[in-house]
Amino acid sequence: MSVYETIKMSPLLGLQGSGGGLAYLAGLAGGDKVYVDDVFGTFLWNGTWGGTGSAVTINNGIDLTGEGGLVWTKHRNYGNSHQLYDTERGAGKPLYSNITNGEGNNPVFSSFNSNGFSLTAGSANLDALNGGTSQEYASWTFRKAPGFFDVVKFTGNGSTGLRAINHNLGCTPAFIIVKNASGGATWGCWHKDLTSKNYYFPLNDTDQERDGTQQLWDATDTTFSFHSGIVGNGSGVTFIAYLFASEEASFGTGGNESIIKCGSYGITSGFSDQTIDLGFEPQWLLIKRTDAASSWSIVDNMRGLTDGETVRLRANLSNAEQTTTPGQVLISATGFTVKEGTTDYLIGPSSRYVYMAIRRPNKPPTAATEVFHTNYLASNGKDIKQITGFPIDLLLYHYGDAVNAIDRVRGKVRSRTPYNYAEGAFTPDMLDYSDGFKNESFNGSVSLGYSFKRAPGFFDIVAYQGTGSARTVNHNLKVKPELMIIKCRTDTRSWIAYSSYSTAEKFLQLDDPFGSQDSAELFNDTEPTATQFTVGTSNSVNNANSTTGKYIAYLFATLPGISKIGSFTGTGNAINVDCGFANGARFVLIKRADPAPAGAGSWYVWDTARGIVSGNDPYILLDSPVAQVTNTDYIDPLGTGFTVTASAPAALNASGGNYLFFAIA
Repeated sequence: MSVYETIKMSPLLGLQGSGGGLAYLAGLAGGDKVYVDDVFGTFLWNGTWGGTGSAVTINNGIDLTGEGGLVWTKHRNYGNSHQLYDTERGAGKPLYSNITNGEGNNPVFSSFNSNGFSLTAGSANLDALNGGTSQEYASWTFRKAPGFFDVVKFTGNGSTGLRAINHNLGCTPAFIIVKNASGGATWGCWHKDLTSKNYYFPLNDTDQERDGTQQLWDATDTTFSFHSGIVGNGSGVTFIAYLFASEEASFGTGGNESIIKCGSYGITSGFSDQTIDLGFEPQWLLIKRTDAASSWSIVDNMRGLTDGETVRLRANLSNAEQTTTPGQVLISATGFTVKEGTTDYLIGPSSRYVYMAIRRPNKPPTAATEVFHTNYLASNGKDIKQITGFPIDLLLYHYGDAVNAIDRVRGKVRSRTPYNYAEGAFTPDMLDYSDGFKNESFNGSVSLGYSFKRAPGFFDIVAYQGTGSARTVNHNLKVKPELMIIKCRTDTRSWIAYSSYSTAEKFLQLDDPFGSQDSAELFNDTEPTATQFTVGTSNSVNNANSTTGKYIAYLFATLPGISKIGSFTGTGNAINVDCGFANGARFVLIKRADPAPAGAGSWYVWDTARGIVSGNDPYILLDSPVAQVTNTDYIDPLGTGFTVTASAPAALNASGGNYLFFAIA
């Protein structure tokens, strides 16, 4: 019996099914916190088949060898069936969500691992799990955990009517899926927001909720019951059930966060945007209309949840993924919005929908290599690919005379500094990978990339719509931002920067070397907090126009041992800047921040990929359209951070000058 089962069943603790009990058991288990990153992950990969193919190990950070769980896979660009593998039935035994067939046999799915799962070589170019190199695949891994998810395998006993089955979810399930693994029966589903316990709907069909005219489902924090008329209950037949929780606040650093929510939304007439407050930012959504026939939509932030497009797969169909525009699912720091104009699989007139949402990853990093990667590549006109080991949320991609900002929140667009133009289309989907980036149409000679992953205390991204009036914008950095960079996406406006050194009464421009300038119109003279930042009435940060008033904000903070944002005063002599790092800085940004005009100075950037050494150190300028400079020695390595040398110009080290810096270990 696991520690979870022991605690849940203990009559002395009185904690059965409670969020408090789940938090307490984490303490008894050694104090380890459980994050959504530990129990759920989306992973994208390409096949390897080329006549013979090769094995693939999917490292998604999810341990499936202990508690066990479920891996749901789908061939993205071809019409193969969804394949669901769970540890109760074993590797190589898929169920197919889009058909009623029983358990299949696919040895390509070879094992569940301590950090994901493994695939053997595929058998053909269009293999459902590991075909040709142009074949794209997605997986969603659910690890069993109280308050999140459970898998139950049981054997039919031939009885009719309601039958109760024990589970270890630790709370009352909010969404249940049951399948006869021997085949010949529909996938039976129940959601807490269906009309009543008399209703269910099939996963493998578009049907609206069905009224069984009698009680078909019931659940408690220890059992779930289903009616034999849905999926059968034949004697000796193997059944599998997937159980999902909702709003059990027992995860995260404080043991008080929920990571999954099941709910519903709808409108009484016509079309209109629908905003759902989850209390967290989602990374994955399953949505189904209940009052009319409609497909089951699966969307996630790895494949695309942007205002440009929403990429969906349909659980009830084998079809390749579909891009929907206009009309999308937009995510925010606190939930999601279903946009008016979408066909009725996401919003429709006089319609009602149920959903299941899973929180975005929010586990604090323990090393800078988990959230930041720098690379310098000579492509010589060839395709470029870089493995970072983590999904990239922001890629600053330098070649020629500009730095391109590409992020997962906006999708296939880019903004460029030092230019102040509106964002433009960027066809290569460089971030459509789980462990790096690739550009298959790169035509430059060299490239420089800085890859960032969102993580609490380190970095966050927020897209928002302007209102024209001073307002607050929610974020998920979880600490006060010390550096914010905001760009109007849809109009020609400067890049606006806030720094905790200059305070919210002043601003800097990323596309200009000016020093700090006064303006209440940018940040409304209001300091950001651990949950919100404030923008004023300037069109550069808050235009009310629905077309030209879209913005992207990048938020950074000091995370001890990983990143450091601070300031120093120039002396004209060598200055050691202690960032508290163990092995020096891999990335350094410096900007003179005295009031304009005396504080004029470019935004300098160095990195160890090109070299932070005792000799010359190549740098780029974010505010100037020039190629990298390679013949200067303005900084030197330092074990705890970096050194600004005596040879540095006034823009970096004038006696009495004040400088903002951002360093990453």
